[in-house]
Amino acid sequence: MPGPFPLPDLSKLKTYPLAERQSLVHAKDSAKPWKTGGTFKDFIESLPLLLGARGLVTAATAIAKARRDNRTVLWGMGAHPLKVGLAPIIIDLMEKGFLSAIATNGAAIIHDAEMALAGKTSEDVAKSLPDGSFGMARETGEFLCCAIAKAQEWDCGLGRAVGRAIVEENLPFAHLSLFAAGQRLDLPMTVHVALGTDIIHMHPCFDAGAAGQASHRDFLLFTGVVATLAQGVYCNVGSAVLLPEVFLKAVSLARNLGNDVRGFTALALDFAHQYRVASNVVNRPVSEGGQGIYLIGHHEILIPLLAAAVMESS
Repeated sequence: MPGPFPLPDLSKLKTYPLAERQSLVHAKDSAKPWKTGGTFKDFIESLPLLLGARGLVTAATAIAKARRDNRTVLWGMGAHPLKVGLAPIIIDLMEKGFLSAIATNGAAIIHDAEMALAGKTSEDVAKSLPDGSFGMARETGEFLCCAIAKAQEWDCGLGRAVGRAIVEENLPFAHLSLFAAGQRLDLPMTVHVALGTDIIHMHPCFDAGAAGQASHRDFLLFTGVVATLAQGVYCNVGSAVLLPEVFLKAVSLARNLGNDVRGFTALALDFAHQYRVASNVVNRPVSEGGQGIYLIGHHEILIPLLAAAVMESS
């Protein structure tokens, strides 16, 4: 057994002047109280230049600078931003030239198409799952299965096929469709499908081979966009696994083919910290140059804030 432990002699402690210490927080970084009647730019400038607030300003500045310098801003997203009514914000960014391309998962085309078809989406899963009616809306399956079948005829990927179908069918709420906007603006729109994850995969009209072929074509298009990311921005919005994995492979493929995919800003926006997003988006791809930013917050608040900050930074 060890003997009694002596108490440390604090008189021998080594100290140094506070003025010599490097500090992470300075008075100049403090927030400014809000003044009634101020502008949104005043609000942004009132934020403390620390942590998430600094990240928001840095991200907005990077996107605005990429647009001014004619660099790529690639927006990768899950379906959740569409489910919380953010399509008009994202379409506005597209129309104003802040987004160069959009990548999504398979769920995004479902919510996008349903909104274009009926002006509503996102069923109550807890209510419809017990009797097996979850995912069985007829028009959703028929419309998207038809668009998938058209992809080969139109010689395009899945994202372009869905957008073109929405435009050509002149759906009543097409103005709320990201994919219709992409078709109208001729922006790359890619869809990355994991078979078995989306409701249309249960429908008898679904052609897995055609969907896989169209989605793989979109992966190649996505890689082509990633190849141009130097000095640009990649935004991962609400995709915890699928798009971070697709992005990492696209970065590797683009670099393998001789593209200098470095020096870009990797931005993640989500309401929880995700392992693959941190590793595959914010850290690994920019480890040899560039910057990673992770912003945590509700999409329905954070994305409009970012979009408005981008406009004010332009």
